[in-house]
Amino acid sequence: MAKSCDYIRPFEISHLVWGSHRLNSLDRLKLANSFEASNVVFEPSHNICCVYDDTLPKMVVFKEIWEFMKRLPIQKALTNQHKVFKTYVAHFWKNAKFNEVNDMVNSSVSIDGEDKEIIITEQLVREVLEFPDDDNSPTGFPERMVKGCMLRMGYNGPLNKENYFKSCFMKSYKLFIHSLIHALSHRKGGHDVMKDYQMCMVMTLVPNKKYNFSRIVFHYMKDNITSGSRSWVYPRFMQMMLDHAYPNLVIDELNDLMMLHHMDNETLI
Repeated sequence: MAKSCDYIRPFEISHLVWGSHRLNSLDRLKLANSFEASNVVFEPSHNICCVYDDTLPKMVVFKEIWEFMKRLPIQKALTNQHKVFKTYVAHFWKNAKFNEVNDMVNSSVSIDGEDKEIIITEQLVREVLEFPDDDNSPTGFPERMVKGCMLRMGYNGPLNKENYFKSCFMKSYKLFIHSLIHALSHRKGGHDVMKDYQMCMVMTLVPNKKYNFSRIVFHYMKDNITSGSRSWVYPRFMQMMLDHAYPNLVIDELNDLMMLHHMDNETLI
């Protein structure tokens, strides 16, 4: 199946909460303009968390799949609501470089005005996000296997198109796929569209097979640098790795907190 990388396009900043204050339309416009000027893309529904919350009215209809989802071996990546801070994520992506020889991403963290080195590798992604994979885990499967799994999950859309759609699955699986797309995707939009690698994730999690989640995340981190987009991809994962390397970072929750738009009734609709 195709393993091509998607071009990341700027998307409207429509539900952004900065610090503890929801931005009005004028603030959002100013912020969007400042991001555009600095070639930065941020989307608050990207890299968000799955929430098992029975107080959400729209969640009740998915209750039958909760126990399955709670057993998934990627709980930390799906549900850890790690706090994210604009200054550190922006600094990391602005200074990030890919070292092709050593297959690592080099960047820095600003601590007390001094830049400290941070090195991101596939192994660090694996360690911090606790993905149950290893260097030998696959990143792709035969097309017939993936499509066979889709049919068993009740997929009722065309199987020979480039993309697959969340809306074409049985309702019980929609929450599962919705969570994967929002929490693990490298893309900023198209939250109904599934790429090949996302369907491979689905196919491995349903029957509990091995899959190299760590390599996929690291691949799209590299691609964000080498493609020149410099978007703020994986902000939650990025902050988790920064805090792992430097656990005593000074944080300003009042002025610097990036509030990702985690799963709620609006996203479930």
